Formats: sequence, structure tokens, C-alpha cells
Amino acid sequence: MTQPVTVFVVDDHALFRTGVKAELAGLGDDRIAVVGEAGSVGEAVVRITSDAPDVVLLDVHMPDGGGRAVLEQVHAKFPDVVFLALSVSDAAEDVIAVIRAGARGYVTKTISGRELADAIVRVAAGDAVFSPRLAGFVLDAFSDRGGPAPVTDPELDLLSPREREVLKLLARGYAYKEIAAQLFISIKTVETHVSSVLRKTQKSNRYELSRWASDRRLV
Repeated sequence: MTQPVTVFVVDDHALFRTGVKAELAGLGDDRIAVVGEAGSVGEAVVRITSDAPDVVLLDVHMPDGGGRAVLEQVHAKFPDVVFLALSVSDAAEDVIAVIRAGARGYVTKTISGRELADAIVRVAAGDAVFSPRLAGFVLDAFSDRGGPAPVTDPELDLLSPREREVLKLLARGYAYKEIAAQLFISIKTVETHVSSVLRKTQKSNRYELSRWASDRRLV
């Protein structure tokens, strides 16, 4: 009998980790087995290097550095461990950053449990797996011709990854309450991020911010 693909879940939200484990377990899929979890970069590095899982489901944004920090500390020393980014963000710069750091795929948290199980098995087998539309970011970034959207932008670099996530959802017309629910943060935190983005971009309202975000293809 073929051994199941061992999976390790890295996410700073305990509730989300529990949900992923329950979703995968509920499938009754004997191709995969969740063997561990971590809620911080430091804990993830220690546990991954100790347990050596086949696939790591990796959150992109965490308070202490996020998925890229885990990749930078683990991937070169343990190249057999495969990383699959699992994030609420579908921003081009996030996708490209973790792929350059060594992740083999990138899927968003809108993915179904069955799709996630299939993605895990595929990356373990050597495939590259991306949610719809994200593959184009990678193809553009790694092609000779380059993509239509810049990977780096001095003005965008003023914003933190979380501020970019808030801005993108705001530009898409989401209310503060909806943004808070999408990103698992409080409405007050959303308001704080929006105020910071307004200050950094020198815009006066969400409509100007939406145009600014659209010009940079964040929407």
C-alpha cells in the first residue's frame, strides 16, 4: 500500500488550522495525513526541520515574517520538503515572492477541501499547482518578456502586505465589515489599516484609493 503524503499546516490563526485539519480528515482521503501544525515562523521552522513532512501548507502573511521567512530558513537545507502556499491573498507580488523563495504552488483560501487534497497530492508528486488566474503572474514574472504588471513598485513598497490586502478588498467594493471577515481581523483594525494607507498614499478617500489601486493592477 502506498504511504500517504504527510502534511504540516502553518498558519497564525488556530481556528483556521483546526478547520483545515477537520476538512481534510472529513474527506476520508487515505492519500494524505496531517501530521503537525504551527502558528508562528519560529515554531514552524523547528517542527518542519524535526518532523520532515512531505508537504507544508504555508500561510503567506503572519506577524513574525510569514511564509517567505519559513521558506528562507528551511527550503535550502531540506529541499525534499515541498511547500504549497495557502493564503487569503491573490496579489501578484505575494505569489511571485513565495514562488521565488521555493514554494511549488499557491492556492487561495477559497479552495474547497477536495481541491486542496488534490493540490497536496499533485505538488508532492512534482507538479506545480496554482489557483485560477495566479499561474499567469508566475508565467509573466519568469518569462523573458515580463508581465504587464510590475513586480516591484516604489509606491506599493510603502505599504505592508496586510495594508495591500485591505486596499485590494476596499478597491473591490468590500465594506469594512466584509474586509474584517475576509482577513480574520477586527473592523477597528481595518479602519487603522485604511487610515495608514490613506496617509502613505496621500489620498483623501476610498474612491481615490480605488483608482490608485486600479492603476497598479491590485484590483
